Amino acid sequence: MNFAAQILYSRVLKNRSPRDRTREDEDYDPFWQRDDNKIKKQDAPALCDLHCCKDEPIRNGLIGQKPPSINPERLKDFGEEDYLNGDVKTWEMKIVSRNEELLRDALSRIPQSSNRTNLSSSNKLIRFEDISAAAFKIQCGVQKTPCMYSRLSKQYGMDIYLKKEFLQYTGSVKERGVLYLLTSLPQDQQRKGVIVASDSNFSMAVAYHASELRIPVFVIMSTSTSPARVKMCREYGAMVISYGTTAKDSQTHARRLAQENAYLYLEEEDSAVYLSGLGTVGLEVYEQVPKLDAVIFPAGGHCGLLAGSAAALKHLNPRISVIGVESENFPVLQQSLKAGHPIEDQACSNHHFYGDVSGLCFGSNSLQLTGKLVDKVVAVREEDILISILRLLEYERATVDAEGAIGLAALVAGKLPELKGKRVAIVICSGNLELHLLQQCIARALTLDNRVCRFSLVLSDSPGDISKLLEILAREEARVLDIKQEHTFVTSELFTVEVTCTVETRDKIHTAQLRNALLERYPTAAWMER
Repeated sequence: MNFAAQILYSRVLKNRSPRDRTREDEDYDPFWQRDDNKIKKQDAPALCDLHCCKDEPIRNGLIGQKPPSINPERLKDFGEEDYLNGDVKTWEMKIVSRNEELLRDALSRIPQSSNRTNLSSSNKLIRFEDISAAAFKIQCGVQKTPCMYSRLSKQYGMDIYLKKEFLQYTGSVKERGVLYLLTSLPQDQQRKGVIVASDSNFSMAVAYHASELRIPVFVIMSTSTSPARVKMCREYGAMVISYGTTAKDSQTHARRLAQENAYLYLEEEDSAVYLSGLGTVGLEVYEQVPKLDAVIFPAGGHCGLLAGSAAALKHLNPRISVIGVESENFPVLQQSLKAGHPIEDQACSNHHFYGDVSGLCFGSNSLQLTGKLVDKVVAVREEDILISILRLLEYERATVDAEGAIGLAALVAGKLPELKGKRVAIVICSGNLELHLLQQCIARALTLDNRVCRFSLVLSDSPGDISKLLEILAREEARVLDIKQEHTFVTSELFTVEVTCTVETRDKIHTAQLRNALLERYPTAAWMER
């Protein structure tokens, strides 16, 4: 009788599903492979959509297996042993219920102006959990860029760490916000497609990641856009349409196409989703640089990176100083903070050198977070930005644009003396400087750094006089870059020649020594000021 009961009981257990067995058995079998595909929809929670990270092809330079996710509640105590154990398993959660306001110090949100196309979450203030969720979701699609100790540290008297966000696939930190923004779109909108209207780093990031996600993407550019940017955008996989002579014409045309074809018109704004993606930079900097004292970010009108990262850093360690840097020619952020609202009538330049640094302040959410969480905002000159580009090229072998170099410019200009002897991280956020601008920037920066100088003097038109001048330059170890002779248009006496020389020196001291040597031999030599 007992033997027959055991046979019947074993058959009952055999017919039951593995999920039912694991619910009652307290002992976990580590060799049992759970089949997640058989979970019924009604077993899932009502307020959350759970999605396990599936194995996907590795994109954007990631090598090997994807690193395990980190639990948001354990982020402060995270250590390398979590990676070594290999037993951390985390589910990605897409919250569809109303968010709780965890950044208590942030001000109440202000409704956005009606002339912008906003997503449904654009009026929500970001939370630390939003930034953490963004970090988990985009970790397969963007690079975890290095934050390395810089050789510039000794020159400026502090420990400088450079967060090299220009190493992203499109050369810009904007990829983080764009990827999280695109993956958060409803599936029906992803099938319909998105459209943007600019040649900025934001549009380049949308073109690349939308193509990678198989989302139809259209980019409207004005006819004045450089051919290099048009070509690059097409190589990313976008459908590029040239329309209008100004950016306003392109935007108007893009909005009309979006309305007619049900595309989603995207423009860079301070939605909670976009700011959360950009805020992942703050998480990585905090993890990569221990005992951090300050972090320097580019600011300007597009201060989403500054606001999002400040929310993450201040949550993790309120003692870390967060500093924003913008251009003196376009102090949009400082004026907006002083006025208490975004400044929209600030004159801005269309020159590609400044990029997003000269843009208008695009939202009140990022402005509120900046005013409450950012410790300091400083402005630097154009000359300081050019010298910073030169310093990064020489010391770090990094080719960056004005937006990427403006953080270091604050140290070059001496605007942050309180950071002497401290540990400072600088976010180098962009490296999309066009070739013709790069050549001009380097030439101008060498002149500003007193390493390229020009002088003119009058010599008698007789054999050997120019050779004597070259002997002096060789003795002073100055490298001749260019030399010109003028015979016809000379206002001095007859049978003389005006010689103009462009030479390269080591530094400011070397330039002064050369000048004194020339004035001693040629008292009438004229030194051309920069």
